[in-house]
Amino acid sequence: MRIRDLPTPALIIDATALAQNVATMSAALPGARLRPHVKAHKCTALAAVQAAAGHRSFTCATPREVLGMAANGLGHDLLLANESVDPTRLRAMAAAQDSARITIAVDSVATIDAAAAAGIHDVLIDVEVGLPRCGCAPTDAGRLADHARAAGLVVRGVMGYEGHLMMVSDREAKRAKVAGAMDLLLAAHADVGGDIVSAGGTGTFDLHDRVNEVQAGSYALMDTQYGTLGLPFTQACFVVGTVVSSNGRHAVADVGLKALGMDHGNPAAMTLIEDAGTDGIAGGTSTDVWFCSDEHVTISSVDGQTRVDARVLIIPAHIDPTVAMHEVAWLVRDGEVIDRWPIDLRGW
Repeated sequence: MRIRDLPTPALIIDATALAQNVATMSAALPGARLRPHVKAHKCTALAAVQAAAGHRSFTCATPREVLGMAANGLGHDLLLANESVDPTRLRAMAAAQDSARITIAVDSVATIDAAAAAGIHDVLIDVEVGLPRCGCAPTDAGRLADHARAAGLVVRGVMGYEGHLMMVSDREAKRAKVAGAMDLLLAAHADVGGDIVSAGGTGTFDLHDRVNEVQAGSYALMDTQYGTLGLPFTQACFVVGTVVSSNGRHAVADVGLKALGMDHGNPAAMTLIEDAGTDGIAGGTSTDVWFCSDEHVTISSVDGQTRVDARVLIIPAHIDPTVAMHEVAWLVRDGEVIDRWPIDLRGW
């Protein structure tokens, strides 16, 4: 089977680009220095590729990801980098601790008590380092760690996600802002203790020499937003569409809002060369994306390349929610489909 034979919209992963991205990150952050974030791909087959590169600790965003990773033998060290007070899901993760090491992020007395009541063994204190999302105040971290230990939990250390800094484009400004965020995290760690200081993402992966693990995830597949930063990773994931209408001025392909994460704006698009060579997926001519609707993307026509039944490559602006909208990813090399990877960690 070749790319052209796939029913569309189809999520495809370029095996060559994926391997390059994994190797590049593994060279920069080998082994336990990287805790890959599986929320970016929600796929145990891809996680197994990361594990084969030496990364046996993983970050998860949902209990479903934790349980799916554990069930697939990828539970050496799993971190739910998210708070939960759902007793059913917490008990399910606690039941999986016989076959996997599972650590839960906590940032309040309520989340600590919920974890302890469910039988969770290990926690990290989640510290807010500038992103107004989850995380306790740095000055409150030590008190929460004491409460967790009094509740019988093992406090493994701290985590803090500087997500508000991922897309800072000025390199030196980003370096200074990351350093300030890590000052907060390290001050909290001094009060908390434990072996783990965890932070970071794809946009700041190479700016962390004071933490012992980085939670990057999008590097494996990439998207157009991260593509603006000049990172040493290439686009490895696309959504293939079929042109279903074309009038010479614009064309319409069958990739719409229900197949793309749109919170970072419109995707990019280019035509697909059917007879790909030996350099992975062969894109043809770039074309302007006019807008997306429920089932369609409207693009500028390219003479001879956007006829009805032609294929186009849509490049997601935000990879994480895009992947989560698909049931399967097709692994391809040089235009040939070589494997079918279920997106088996979808849901919560």
